[in-house]
Amino acid sequence: MQTENTIGVRRFGRVNWLGLYTLALREVMRFTSVWTQTLLAPLVTAALFLMIFNIAIGPRRGDVMGVPFLTFLAPGILMMTVIQNAFANTSSSLVISKVQGNIVDTLMPPLSGLEILLGYLAGGVARGVLVAVTLAFGLWLTLGLVPYAPGLALSFVVLGSALLGALGLLAGIFANKFDQMAAITNFLVTPLAFLSGTFYSVEALPPVLDRVIHWNPIFYLIDGARFGMIGVSDSNPLLGLGICSAATLAVSLVALWMFRTGYRMKP
Repeated sequence: MQTENTIGVRRFGRVNWLGLYTLALREVMRFTSVWTQTLLAPLVTAALFLMIFNIAIGPRRGDVMGVPFLTFLAPGILMMTVIQNAFANTSSSLVISKVQGNIVDTLMPPLSGLEILLGYLAGGVARGVLVAVTLAFGLWLTLGLVPYAPGLALSFVVLGSALLGALGLLAGIFANKFDQMAAITNFLVTPLAFLSGTFYSVEALPPVLDRVIHWNPIFYLIDGARFGMIGVSDSNPLLGLGICSAATLAVSLVALWMFRTGYRMKP
């Protein structure tokens, strides 16, 4: 009876806040403990992208949508890096737990499916936001780039981290081995990120591809982040917020159902 009362007090009603906080803290500490890989490495990769594109085609490319090519490119690379890291955080956490056989440590505590979902997403969003802040600081130092609408830019960063974090959970649930996870990353996440206006404006696309790319939620993430950073975009940022919010909710609901049913997770 004492144990039940203690758990009841810690739950503060229907939510196990202590358990949720502990899971979220574990996910945050998991990537901050190796910050050179999770925070410093994305900064180096993004810097290399900018340097290579600037050397290869920057001087000859001219302005894009009225801004210098490097300025146009920077927000897309920022958002692409954010979503890749958010996806990697949640998916790798689940796959590693399944491969090592300690996923039971997450499933056995008195946590609901929603609490498990939110705990994992907290880690993905935290990593995405920290990567975004790090890159934004680097862009300010190197390009003098100051966000045009910082609140809107942050909204898209959080939404992108949540969307790809939830997608990472689906991938982590389906994958039982690291090579399966690598296949999902290489054949799904990377193409969606690269073919979403990261390196170009959709004005340069043929009409057919222009229509197809507007079905890709990541396009709206990158386009919205670009507007928040430099004030130009290919679509209405408010429309992008609505589409990305709906996509995040839909993917999260599927992940929630999987956690509640134990789909492909129960030993």
